Amino acid sequence: MLALVTGASRGIGAAIAERLAADGYTVLVHYHNSSESANQIAQKIGGIPVHADLGDFAQIDAMAEEIRLRFGKLDLLVNNAGIALTGLYQDIPDEQALRLFAVNVGGVMHTTKRFLPGMIRSHSGCIINISSVWGQCGAACEVHYSAAKAAVIGFTKALAQEVGPSGIRVNCVSPGVIDTEMNRMYDAETMQALADQTPLGTIGKPQDIADAVAFLASDQAKFITGQIIPVNGGFLI
Repeated sequence: MLALVTGASRGIGAAIAERLAADGYTVLVHYHNSSESANQIAQKIGGIPVHADLGDFAQIDAMAEEIRLRFGKLDLLVNNAGIALTGLYQDIPDEQALRLFAVNVGGVMHTTKRFLPGMIRSHSGCIINISSVWGQCGAACEVHYSAAKAAVIGFTKALAQEVGPSGIRVNCVSPGVIDTEMNRMYDAETMQALADQTPLGTIGKPQDIADAVAFLASDQAKFITGQIIPVNGGFLI
């Protein structure tokens, strides 16, 4: 079984790659800038690093063609890669906002588009998108990120209806506050406040998301599609 995990060089993506490898997948470890980390993860799990800037459709096309020629079709695509912006909505420069949408929405949709034909031909496949609790409820000072992650949820629901007849399942995992490098832009006081707002009283771990992805990828979830699985400790109920 062959899986591609985007943004797999660290954090949630790395945890997903490790879990899928443990479950028997050959994992393609996608990265953009963190080549050293990606190579380390790939070596650790017996995977293969692959490179592309997901904000550039031409680079996605080149990556997809290389994978097709070397390995054939994917069994599992995990669209995890994303970038964040924090600040007042009106203060975010347009070029940064466009870049965020190019990666977080365009990258998810175009990567999926490039691997769908093989799944459709084989009448099988699984696509799992990673959104965010902010895509469900929104967050002040993360308006662009919230909007982009909401788009991922809409994409998941619509695509699941379109490709279900082709035997392809499409689901989404929506993490709450997770202990990752992306969230380390917050100070300790803020992180504690977020933990206090979480009914389970703690911040999530990347492995919590990896476990949800592994479930959705498994035969235990063979009758689940078009769903948004919240992994947030009760932060949003």
